[in-house]
Amino acid sequence: MNVLGINSVYHESAAALLVDGKLVVAVEEERFNRIKHGKQADFDNPHQLPERAVRFCLNHAGLTARDIDHVAFSFDPAARRKRYRSEWWDPRLEETFRLRLGQVRGAIDDLLGRSLGQRLHFVPHHLAHAASAYFPSGFDRAAILTIDGIGETAASSLAKAVGTDIKTVETFEYPHSIGFIWEVFSGYLGFSHYDASKVMGLAAYGDPEVYREQFLSVMRADEVNYGVAREFLGTHPDRFARMEAIFGPPRYEDAEILPRHADIAAALQVATDAAVTAAVRRVKRRVPSDNLCLAGGVGLNCVTNEVVRRCGEFANVFIPSAPHDAGTAVGAAFAVHCAKDKRPPERGNATPYLGPAFRRSEILAAVKSAGLRARRSKSPARDAAGMIAGGRIVAWFQGRMEFGPRALGNRSLLADPRRPDMRAILNQKVKHREDFRPFAPSVLAEHAAEWFEIGMPTASHEFMLFACPVKPDKRDLIPAVLHKDGSARVQIVSRKSNPRFHELISSFHATTGVPLVVNTSFNDSEPIVCTPNDAIVTFRKSGIDALFMDDVVLTARG
Repeated sequence: MNVLGINSVYHESAAALLVDGKLVVAVEEERFNRIKHGKQADFDNPHQLPERAVRFCLNHAGLTARDIDHVAFSFDPAARRKRYRSEWWDPRLEETFRLRLGQVRGAIDDLLGRSLGQRLHFVPHHLAHAASAYFPSGFDRAAILTIDGIGETAASSLAKAVGTDIKTVETFEYPHSIGFIWEVFSGYLGFSHYDASKVMGLAAYGDPEVYREQFLSVMRADEVNYGVAREFLGTHPDRFARMEAIFGPPRYEDAEILPRHADIAAALQVATDAAVTAAVRRVKRRVPSDNLCLAGGVGLNCVTNEVVRRCGEFANVFIPSAPHDAGTAVGAAFAVHCAKDKRPPERGNATPYLGPAFRRSEILAAVKSAGLRARRSKSPARDAAGMIAGGRIVAWFQGRMEFGPRALGNRSLLADPRRPDMRAILNQKVKHREDFRPFAPSVLAEHAAEWFEIGMPTASHEFMLFACPVKPDKRDLIPAVLHKDGSARVQIVSRKSNPRFHELISSFHATTGVPLVVNTSFNDSEPIVCTPNDAIVTFRKSGIDALFMDDVVLTARG
């Protein structure tokens, strides 16, 4: 049975394909159309499908539209109609949204060239999130916590999973949206509403105590409960006036970042830690288990994730590589498989390497088309490691593209973590972004505990989802990846999960005695590169010294 999963209702448009219960491919539309997040989150466009991603999924699996048995769409219009309240936001916007949702069926039929009828299934959004975390986790039973902006009307959901059955036990309905609060404050601090990662990075430079009391009027939490004030959310007409009255005037894009802005970000981070921890305690009481699956866009907050992991409520915490909305394409497909096939789906396959790979002939054709000359390397990992140790910035393009927002060693820019100036070089000359933005270390699994306070490693440590403290005696050795608070957003790299990347870091370790490299996404104010052509374009316009695509090498000096 072939199940195609689709997410397009808000943003992070994506598609995924299950073949007989096995996840064989999952890709984000942004990597193909080169538009960040695939499209803007708008009331007017839930019917705009990830067409390129869908076509790639079919081509990768060698299937045609006729071979698809079921299509799973990660949103339930009926649940939205049932639970929506007219006082929440402008009813005219809601009317437009419902009209466009009504066009989803026709858009999918047109894309596939057939009428699906009852083979199209509208899966509740938070169920899709929950399934995207639970089935790859490998757990036989678990508590599941989904926290994002909004599903149909819920901002957080608590669920119980046993076997292949997932049941929602409680929801925090709108307006209690941690995700929306981050969107609002991202805009208030002069970034786009997608820039939660920038706010998280800025928070490390602030003092949360400065605005802790003021934040209680925005978001508060107790032991097992949290709440968000609707007056501060993005659809409330007085939100900016209220924010200015409490926090002062907003920062505008390109304006100087002041200590006050960092203090606000820090207070937001601490408030989020408290709210999510309360929800974690609540789901523990409702669903006693040793295992927790965490999903939703808030699951990308690596600082909060580490707080959750250390709070001790659950022995095992799993977060997928794509906890944000792209992952709902995967989860919707799993949910429909379980509903329609008596055979359970594959469990525990958590690999993020689910996108396209390219043959050497395709890479060489792209090099030739660009008018460049490449050389071949007999040992790409060793050669790249030597360049990195020599202070060069290397683009590493290997194997299947990652699914999720983090580059995890297949579409990465790599550099030397020992250099104090490397963060500034990467931010200014390569990524062209704010100086305060941090970079992550990718560390050999066998040496991770020597350098970072990891605790019990989990599969999710391979997805760069936890901000772990750096061991005090190691901090001065790796300044390029050290956050101001002494932590780092660690990716553990095992030989089994990514042998090529593991070989590169091992070569760097043999040369330098340091078992880790700086790893950031291979992009420059754009989605992560997908194809060899994308890689060459970004290589040529950025301050990258060398590009390794398979064993094909390009250098900035020709």
